Amino acid sequence: MKLFQPCYDLALRWSKHPSASRFLALLSFAESVIFPIPPDVMLAPMSLSQPAKAWHFAFITTIASIIGGIAGYALGYFAFDGFLQPLIESAGYNHKLETAMGWFETYGVWVVFLAGFSPIPYKVFTISAGFLQMAFLPFLIASAVGRGARFFLVASLMKWGGAKMEEQLRKYVEILGWAVVVLAVVAYLMLR
Repeated sequence: MKLFQPCYDLALRWSKHPSASRFLALLSFAESVIFPIPPDVMLAPMSLSQPAKAWHFAFITTIASIIGGIAGYALGYFAFDGFLQPLIESAGYNHKLETAMGWFETYGVWVVFLAGFSPIPYKVFTISAGFLQMAFLPFLIASAVGRGARFFLVASLMKWGGAKMEEQLRKYVEILGWAVVVLAVVAYLMLR
């Protein structure tokens, strides 16, 4: 059963849509505040299908993500106690929030950089930074460096790989997709 190749083809078609840059910016912003899907799923195919604009797409993704991070910070700063905390608890993310807060106490601003660069849910750290009243300028700088490094790396790899990369991704997308699903299930079972 081919599940991931049609999704991959759909992402490539969407990446050529006239409003794709706006959708990318919206996804990047939302992912930094509340949305669970990372913007890489749109950035990579857009950079692959239009390599000359790859860094432009990375710039859009970075700026929108930083603005979303600022919104997440503001949510944590102003609305955590009255609004967000009950939502986080009801969604079962209390443990993740406690872990993030522990990392903040141990690693400070470096945890924002790490969360910005890695696939760790960035929104948890933007909201936590606001709730813990982390100094705003270091938060902003760490977000810009971490998010920028990640998105420019993704765009550069796609630009560098070009048609050859697209061919290889198309060839192995089913295997990669199912491998990610299996790893996610195993990680969930181990962490549960």
